[in-house]
Amino acid sequence: MEVYDFGLRLKELRERKKLSQSEVAARLNVGRSTISGYESNTITPSLEQFTRLAILYNTSLDYMMGLENRTCFYLDGLNKNQQQTILDIVDRLKTSFLQSEE
Repeated sequence: MEVYDFGLRLKELRERKKLSQSEVAARLNVGRSTISGYESNTITPSLEQFTRLAILYNTSLDYMMGLENRTCFYLDGLNKNQQQTILDIVDRLKTSFLQSEE
């Protein structure tokens, strides 16, 4: 069984966004040492901070906590027609991939 490292996941998410610990700290209104503590697993964020981190990193709480390892994408900022187009493309790709595996 693989051991899940919450702090490492947070660090990876932060680095993907090309943010420093200081930048994240400023956005969450905490000290840089707090973000360092989150990433080194010595401080556990509050539920409010978890939520703010998920929004900042554009990910789900499940993914941050290691409960869900699927990649997520969000359709924020797209109108209903654009969202539906994306969902239709994903459905077609899933069907195509399933058929090619048979």
